Amino acid sequence: MGDYNGIGPEIAIKAFSRLDLTESTPVWIGSSAVFDFYRTSAHENIPCQLVEENTDFKPGYVHILDPFADVPVVPEPGKLTGQAGEAAMLAIQTGAELCIRGLCHALVTAPISKEAIFKAGFNFPGHTEFLAHLTKTEHVMMMLVNDQLRVALATIHIPLKDVSGSITTELIKRQLRTLHTTLIQDSGISIPKIAVLGLNPHAGDGGVIGTEESKIIQPAIRNAADNGIYADGPFAADGFFGSHKYKEYDAILAMYHDQGLIPFKTLSFGKGVNFTANLSIIRTSPDHGTAYQIAGNGVADESSFLEAYNLAVYMAKKRFGEPVE
Repeated sequence: MGDYNGIGPEIAIKAFSRLDLTESTPVWIGSSAVFDFYRTSAHENIPCQLVEENTDFKPGYVHILDPFADVPVVPEPGKLTGQAGEAAMLAIQTGAELCIRGLCHALVTAPISKEAIFKAGFNFPGHTEFLAHLTKTEHVMMMLVNDQLRVALATIHIPLKDVSGSITTELIKRQLRTLHTTLIQDSGISIPKIAVLGLNPHAGDGGVIGTEESKIIQPAIRNAADNGIYADGPFAADGFFGSHKYKEYDAILAMYHDQGLIPFKTLSFGKGVNFTANLSIIRTSPDHGTAYQIAGNGVADESSFLEAYNLAVYMAKKRFGEPVE
């Protein structure tokens, strides 16, 4: 459901209206009152039915699983509240548990507000870290995906001043292994080619602007080669994207959040997907936030959510080889 005061419910409902419900079976995890509120405002007539966790989900419907049946939920579009943050996290937890138990094949999370979840008392920087906690996964990797570009991050939601001290050779080696594995397992690329970005301007300029490239990143790339992983770099980020060199690789490992996400979002035109690699479950999400400023106005673009949903279906079919929920 995401934050019910943001655009998450609206874009999910709009996406549902565009699905072939014989190809996959969506299960809306969230308040039925929220679903009805946004379905009415979006003027969408979607075949749906209320279900319980142990229901045998059937094709042809959007199933509504409501963990808030005994709690009054009143959407206030555009308003940041701790109540909406708490509800968003409970919906995520319910969805993750359904996937862990094998009752659903994949989880698509609508946008949440980090400020709202902090107001609710959750001490997690975002979805990625919360899902790692729920699945008891020690190391996860945030990855942004579209039809032609995949950008993974060495570090995720940490202050920029902490990035340099957080990057180690062991971290880069581990993230390269994770990226290599997920490209084979979830994207069907038999021999992935990975580009690695440097940390400093001009990738350190031979040590003049920094030594992280020579002392930390290059040893990790050499280790990857020794272990059968095709990795190049480190590349200066500006020249790498500016010269379109990214088109020569299956994926890119960026050193920090904005280094990877700014070019990705610029090149994705609103259709990017956030995928969490190395979880025991499949999880995707649109690559944008709650957009409180337009919530409730019926103008939110569902493209990124629909891409996230379709990628989750694709990955689930590859992993499970059967009709999916």
